[in-house]
Amino acid sequence: MTLASISLSSEAVSAIVTVAVTIGIALIVDRLVIGRTGRVASRLEGSVSRAAQTRLRVIRRLVFVTILLIGGALALSRFGNFNRLAAGILASSAVLTLIIGLAARQVLANPLAGILLAITQPIRIGDSVTIEDVTGRVDDLTLSYTYLDTGDGRLMVVPNEIVVTSVVFNKSTGDRAAPAVASVWVPPEADLGRARSALEAADIPTVDIAESTAEGIRIEVHGRRDPERTKTGAEEAKLRERAHEALRAAGVFG
Repeated sequence: MTLASISLSSEAVSAIVTVAVTIGIALIVDRLVIGRTGRVASRLEGSVSRAAQTRLRVIRRLVFVTILLIGGALALSRFGNFNRLAAGILASSAVLTLIIGLAARQVLANPLAGILLAITQPIRIGDSVTIEDVTGRVDDLTLSYTYLDTGDGRLMVVPNEIVVTSVVFNKSTGDRAAPAVASVWVPPEADLGRARSALEAADIPTVDIAESTAEGIRIEVHGRRDPERTKTGAEEAKLRERAHEALRAAGVFG
């Protein structure tokens, strides 16, 4: 066995150990430190704003990814050839600028948009928003994607870059006491007059025909404003269930 092979083996083992330690540290920080903070925030949900919840989720993922990136860089630095390659790249500012420019558009656009959303807070977790003619509740906001619960069993995944560059209608305006909004679908041949009467009789003050397709008609229902409400998602689920029961009792579903 040559000295070169021994050196290469030691470099590989050192890199593997570095990666393993990095993953362990990332998991410990995520679960024991940030995860515990998130659980405390969940138990105190009534006193924690949606802005704080949104920032906490984005920061949690950002810290996790940052630790992994640092660990990966340290693992690569164990190899002597990589150090020489990195020195050569850094010596050429033109090449470095080109690489950063290309990577920023394809790789960093969505994470940077996610950080911008967490800072500026145009939408928050739990808000009812409309993005590109699709209305839903913000279920989660990660570094790269925003998840919308459309209320009909679908989950819309929107790249953060689109959220930042598109016109977004926020119906909640960050107000936790804003009326809950939910959607229910009825068959295309349903009697909309009967549906509206049934929903209004179920103490649903606002009923809108939001969308009509060959598969069905989406009715958007709005609850009453409740300053004491703290769990928007739970209120929307109750509102959707009450609307569905009212429509079923009225025979709207056939």
